[in-house]
Amino acid sequence: MSISLPLTRRQRDILEFLKDYVDRQGISPTLEEIAEHFGVNKVTVFGHVAEMERKGVLKRRARGVSRGLEIVDQESDEPNGAPSLPVLGKIAAGAPIETIEEPEQLDLGALIPEGRDVYALEVTGTSMIEDAIADGDIVLIERRETARNGETVVAVLPDGEATLKRFYREDGRIRLQPANSTMEPIYADDVEIRGVVCGVVRRY
Repeated sequence: MSISLPLTRRQRDILEFLKDYVDRQGISPTLEEIAEHFGVNKVTVFGHVAEMERKGVLKRRARGVSRGLEIVDQESDEPNGAPSLPVLGKIAAGAPIETIEEPEQLDLGALIPEGRDVYALEVTGTSMIEDAIADGDIVLIERRETARNGETVVAVLPDGEATLKRFYREDGRIRLQPANSTMEPIYADDVEIRGVVCGVVRRY
């Protein structure tokens, strides 16, 4: 199963631009060309590219080479046997935090729903405690871009931060509802859905 690391909207746009450019030109674009395409400065693009390298989706053939960007093949070469899922980082069940950190592998075997694209996140915070999702739990996330009212989702806010909350669309806006009676909901005009919780694993 191929599972790519979640990226911000702009990072996904840069990745698509890179793919299209290489397909058309046979070489990678320079940072200046990327910056010109998106109407931003080179420093901004450099920051996105550095983060995409850290997330493992881009690499450079050599430092100082202007057209040295390469897209990393995300296809998995896992042998047959019990599958493993990438734990892609920590997801806020409190105040939002930056979403992706350093990945590790979590063997889940038969816990993975067959035929569904699933990844894992480690919960930090207690905003979903009344739904029995506690700090330190591993949530299994079915990768989806839409959700029904009441589903618990990985939601990326307009500022790029991610949080784990129950999703409700109401009165022309989104309500992200914590399952903790001491906490207030988050309201936004729109959010990006990265997936829906389909399981919880607790480690003692």
